[in-house]
Amino acid sequence: MADYTKTDLEEAHKAISSIINKCEKAFEKLSEGTSQYTLMKRRLHALHIANALIEQELSGTDKGGIKS
Repeated sequence: MADYTKTDLEEAHKAISSIINKCEKAFEKLSEGTSQYTLMKRRLHALHIANALIEQELSGTDKGGIKS
């Protein structure tokens, strides 16, 4: 990962967590099988991955969990 300060990572974590929360609320209103539903599901998955990687970097541990 590039060199980011702890403050940068904490702010990004807070922002992404907020976006996840808002997306999850919107996701509940979408109908399964629509393109909007699929897109939001994929976005949420990507945001959760980003948040997990930030948490991993902040904790200073390599938790694995990344599958290729």
